[in-house]
Amino acid sequence: MTDRTPSPAPSLAPLLSDEGQALLAALRDHDPAQELALATRLRRDHPAELVSAALAQARLRQRAVAKFGERDAYRMYFTPHGVEQATRTSVAAHRAGRFRDIGLRDSGPARITDLCCGVGGDAIELARAGFAVTAVDRDAVTCEIAELNVRTLAPDAPPATVVRADVLTYDLAAAPAPDALFIDPARRGGRGRIFDPEAYSPPLSWAVEAVRAVGAGGIKIAPGIPHELVPGDFEAEWISDSGDVKEAVLWHHATGPGAGPGPGPGSGAGPGAITPGARRATLLPAGLTLTGRGLPDPPVRKVGRYLYEPDGAVIRAHLVAEVADELDGGLIDETIAYITADERRPTPYAVAYEITDELPFNLKRLKALLRERGVGILTVKKRGSPVEPEELRRRMKLQGRESATVFLTRVAGAPTMLLGRPA
Repeated sequence: MTDRTPSPAPSLAPLLSDEGQALLAALRDHDPAQELALATRLRRDHPAELVSAALAQARLRQRAVAKFGERDAYRMYFTPHGVEQATRTSVAAHRAGRFRDIGLRDSGPARITDLCCGVGGDAIELARAGFAVTAVDRDAVTCEIAELNVRTLAPDAPPATVVRADVLTYDLAAAPAPDALFIDPARRGGRGRIFDPEAYSPPLSWAVEAVRAVGAGGIKIAPGIPHELVPGDFEAEWISDSGDVKEAVLWHHATGPGAGPGPGPGSGAGPGAITPGARRATLLPAGLTLTGRGLPDPPVRKVGRYLYEPDGAVIRAHLVAEVADELDGGLIDETIAYITADERRPTPYAVAYEITDELPFNLKRLKALLRERGVGILTVKKRGSPVEPEELRRRMKLQGRESATVFLTRVAGAPTMLLGRPA
């Protein structure tokens, strides 16, 4: 079913009244732990339905601050599923910038159709970047929320259109036809996360063909996608924000500077150009991007003075070799993504630690060493070890004022403990 002018949803309409707006403003900084008493008091002066809706929305806005920041989150509307699945502002803004770098048309605002738009996190940033956006979702409440959010947060953008439709049957050829697609398939079901891309809604294969048919676009996917599932005519980008991997995106552009074998000297392709078959890791908020150069796996070598922990996006993009080459380092184990080197070199793509001790795995020995050095604050990192950090800290019975970092890992195949501190 397609409805280009969705009617106000009953669950949201009361909040748009003057009374509802006043309640939302009053609840901005409320304590969720005190909601029962607060709700009882508010129901003396307001309808019970309105109080429940306002409390629920205020709670969702508080959760959304981590993704959208206070300035935007407290002006937006959400559903529980929408706030959980929405793209954070920093990532959506980066993605809108990449669409802008593609160069979709020579004149006038390019049109991007946002399929499975949710509450409009991506549509907002696309509109702010100057695109004419058509946002599509099959849920009536979600469509109303997306329309409100885009209109409120991007008031000076080209007019956005919100369409209630099933994306599988939505006519992409209908006017106005898009210059590019952005697709954010649902990756959660009744039993939690969906790991099979063909079980996404819509399936990844459908999304790939839809983007190919339009000629340009991006598909948001889980960062754990196997590399062999990335189509050869798409670029894959893994994105982290403040060190946490947030998502991956498959990019495609059938024409333009990035459509050939890849940008090279004198090609004129900018940093945002799409290169089929390429892998890249982007680190936000700095906006730094590392692109694969097809390097072989780094050699395994003995542990040096410094250990480097690559950013998660670098690891997911299989670009550890590029960072190791930059650091003149090697791996501590052929299956472990820790880089070791004798010299410290600055890099934005990995965090450096100075290693003071290399020990065979032995918790009693570690406990004695930490007690001897007065370590009361222990950061536990692990890769290739079954030991849980919280359990390890509990067993160490830490006392003292000193701090340290321990890496539970493998060195040349042997379970090992590396003790050190941030460089």
